[in-house]
Amino acid sequence: MVLPELLVILAEWVLYRLLANSCYRAARKLRGYGFQLKNLLNLSKAQSPHNTSHHQQQQQNQPNQHLQDSLFPSITKYQEFLDKSRACSVSSDHLDTFVCDIDGVLLRQHSSKHFHTFFPYFMLVAFEGGSIIRAILLLLSCSFLWALQRETKLKVLSFITFSGLRVKDMDNVSRSVLPKFFLENLNLQVYDIWTRTEYSKVVFTSLPQVIVERFLREHLNADDVIGTKLQEIEVMGRRFYTGLASGSGFVVKHKSAKDYFIHDKKKPTLGIGSFSSLHDHIFISICKEAYLWNEEESMNKDNTLPRERYPKPLIFHDGRLAFLPTPLATLAMFIWLPIGFFLAVFRISIGVLLPYHVANFLASLSGVRITFKSHNLYNGPPEKSKSGVLYVCNHRTLLDPVFLTTSLGKPLTAVTYSLSKFSELIAPLKTVSLKRDRKKDGEAMQRLLSKGDLVVCPEGTTCREPYLLRFSPLFAELTEDIVPVAVDARVSMFYGTTASGLKCLDPIFFLMNPRPVYCLEVLKKLPKEMTCAGGKSSFEVANFIQGELARVLGFECTNLTRKDKYLVLAGNEGIVR
Repeated sequence: MVLPELLVILAEWVLYRLLANSCYRAARKLRGYGFQLKNLLNLSKAQSPHNTSHHQQQQQNQPNQHLQDSLFPSITKYQEFLDKSRACSVSSDHLDTFVCDIDGVLLRQHSSKHFHTFFPYFMLVAFEGGSIIRAILLLLSCSFLWALQRETKLKVLSFITFSGLRVKDMDNVSRSVLPKFFLENLNLQVYDIWTRTEYSKVVFTSLPQVIVERFLREHLNADDVIGTKLQEIEVMGRRFYTGLASGSGFVVKHKSAKDYFIHDKKKPTLGIGSFSSLHDHIFISICKEAYLWNEEESMNKDNTLPRERYPKPLIFHDGRLAFLPTPLATLAMFIWLPIGFFLAVFRISIGVLLPYHVANFLASLSGVRITFKSHNLYNGPPEKSKSGVLYVCNHRTLLDPVFLTTSLGKPLTAVTYSLSKFSELIAPLKTVSLKRDRKKDGEAMQRLLSKGDLVVCPEGTTCREPYLLRFSPLFAELTEDIVPVAVDARVSMFYGTTASGLKCLDPIFFLMNPRPVYCLEVLKKLPKEMTCAGGKSSFEVANFIQGELARVLGFECTNLTRKDKYLVLAGNEGIVR
């Protein structure tokens, strides 16, 4: 029964491709005559209906000509209206409503429509919230997704992604993983209209509501989100998704919008849809004003939302994947995985077994790029009556002290608040765990300084984004020989940090990247007048060093702490299990 059905679907797809250019335009014209005569008349005022010259026929494949054939104008028309009015926002009463979809409208399209434009976000849920096996199964589904209709694709993706997935795991992904990718892929043109209107904002989408609702409400301040609700079951006190839609089924946008507004007996004031989606044309037809976003029209424009315009600063996020997992990118990752694992083992081995200069040379041959700049000269081991040098670093990954040690070419001792046994085992330098007791930790660090140089990361935890967390002032009370070190790390495939995953795998994931980059800059020794010995308080010293490192790195200082990070991302205080 399956094979005949697939053959029928394949035949329909071939016929659709052969007749698309002629039938699609004809269907849209018939649709316009059938139920959008008013919009057609309004559009005809702006352009002549008799303009059918030979020149226009030659240009019918261009985006502008497509928009002229459409019943709705481009959103650039609405943006021009806002710019001409020189208004910062569009005022309204509480009954005015702005409606749109997140898929293909609020978010830019990256994945091929043959698979599903939202495929990368399903993959993020499958990989980060599920398992590598679930992610592989989702990738394998691409082999037949192209032959399915859009609604069937969505059902298949939802079932593979959510079947047996814990509700708690999905909650963690929606809170700590997805917002980063959503923010990076916001559609600048649509987002600009979203922020400049004071209308009540309602998002209608066929996607599972659990994927998008938290982001839309917490980051974009959406007033309501209407999406597909998934079935949940409870097994031994734990809740799981079945992968199937609830009794109402998958959301059909125009039907849900009509049902949503039927009680108020009012149409939405403004609607924006995707030019390439016929469903969006029908969806926004119920609005008083309707506009289309055309991807082809924006191809020559930088449609990426700048970081400074994010609705909320992106400081904390979790997950291992550092790239948007489109089908081709995901395939490349799985091909690279076995190679990357053996490469990570090789890189760890040379760091543990070989001298520093040899390890650095072989690491560079394996693809690790280390840039090192120093403004201090090495003065040898400390005298008997003098303590060692205290290197104060910002914290990017667990490998910060390792790369500093190999770059300086001398042994250092690293102190950490929490470190897994595996990380201690593979570390090519001495590591000491602190007890979170100010007095005992201070005494322990003082003893270590009397024996040699010490490296400390006063942030207490890693931060991936260009921000510095609050520096603990304890280190400033230990010595006046303080040397700040600016550290930055860049990856292309995997993040080497985690808040909710296995921290023992952090070094392996970082070193599995094809070409990881580590940048270190040792600044000048802190002047005595800027230390506690010169009359400064420990808080003033810590804040000064934080500011200097932020200036060198181009980062921004914050007052956030380790506890803030783990409460946001993992719901705990950062205890290593």
